[in-house]
Amino acid sequence: MNEGQVLHNSPYVAQIEKFADSLKQLSRTFLELEEKKQAFSNEEIEDMFQRVREKVCGNCEKCSWCWGENFVHTYQMGYEILSAVDRYGNEMNMETKRKLQQKCIMAPRFLREMLEAFHDARQNMIWINRMARSREGCAIQMDTFADMIRSTAKELEDSMFTDERLEKKISVSLKKKGIRVLYTNFFMNREGKYEIHVTARAVQNRCVTQRELVKGVSEVLGRRFILEENSGQILGKEYTTVICIEGPAYYTMHGVARIGKGCCQVSGDNFMMIELPGGRQAVALSDGMGSGEKACRESTLVVELLEELLEAGFPEKTAIQMINTTLVMGREEIHYSTIDMSVFDLYTGECELIKAGASSTFIKKGDVVEHLSSTSLPIGVLHSIEIDSVKRKLKSGDFVIMVTDGVLDALPVGEQDILLETIIQGSAIANPKEMAHHVLEQVLNWTGKEPADDMTVLAVGLWEC
Repeated sequence: MNEGQVLHNSPYVAQIEKFADSLKQLSRTFLELEEKKQAFSNEEIEDMFQRVREKVCGNCEKCSWCWGENFVHTYQMGYEILSAVDRYGNEMNMETKRKLQQKCIMAPRFLREMLEAFHDARQNMIWINRMARSREGCAIQMDTFADMIRSTAKELEDSMFTDERLEKKISVSLKKKGIRVLYTNFFMNREGKYEIHVTARAVQNRCVTQRELVKGVSEVLGRRFILEENSGQILGKEYTTVICIEGPAYYTMHGVARIGKGCCQVSGDNFMMIELPGGRQAVALSDGMGSGEKACRESTLVVELLEELLEAGFPEKTAIQMINTTLVMGREEIHYSTIDMSVFDLYTGECELIKAGASSTFIKKGDVVEHLSSTSLPIGVLHSIEIDSVKRKLKSGDFVIMVTDGVLDALPVGEQDILLETIIQGSAIANPKEMAHHVLEQVLNWTGKEPADDMTVLAVGLWEC
């Protein structure tokens, strides 16, 4: 920053820090509540015995003897039954049944009531553990969210600054274009790129486009600014905040080729492409468990949740962890999906590859092809997962090619990555859509059969502006 520019020390940032601390405390409280149970407590076992004593033994002529003088042996027999049920199930083993029949004149009723008491206690344990897992999931979500807003607050505080001289120059320059500026906010991201928020309106009923305002800001700063995506077009009589973003050095184009299992019209693979703050762009590919409509619903859910969270400003890995927790909570069956994401920094040309259970990604740089694999689990399996990520610097004309499991599994085991590298390396195609179709066609030609799984190829090319 130049002389005359002053950093903010915003009270709003301090307030956000307090919110984050509160969420962290709530998270700790959730985790300190009742833990998951691995075994019955002494009180629960005592309740089982008491239930049997009241319902079965109360009317038995030997009750006083079994629960009096022979108390130890009765309890020992009860423990043997519980142990046998836990090990063998309701049928137990013949030895335990034989011993019970020798010692108890009401053996069938005693056994039946003991089994019912055991299963009721076990069902109660299942519900307690289910609630404990839900609390654990909520705690992870809150802890993750607290980290996210704390990081965002710190980044916001670091990026904000004031420059009265620059603000005045912008105001004077835009006034000549028929634009009245109310105030201007300055931000600078980690790459040293400006983002300027100008709150202004048109004067004297003039019709002024927002692009003219952005052009005026570019002229004053001597840098190329662009209008934020999804902004309005016209400045009216009411004050409007126009966001001017310093233009990136690169742009991307992408192409997709896919086919369903057995040439089915419905594929369990889904993808998305989204603009992110700070001149970044994300491309994601998700492969649902299995194939067909059920897998399609799973991967669609994942892609839609990911898009929602990324648009809201959540960091990529945080968004994936939160989706994972959402999928795991409240589900008895496992329904997993992979996430394969490439995040492009359009200022620097750097690409971060983020994977959760996804197939290899291939980077084509001229005649050289690199493949990057992952050993992480898909989302939807465990409450907390490891997310693999690696960064690569790209140049103009480089390609990132992402594929789902079906593409690699169609090739011979042990040679999959090498064969796909060879297919990509042998292509001189410069169009992402043609590249994606070329890769898929070559794999299908290699097998000579109908697809045994859903197959998707997503190719992204990077070029200088």
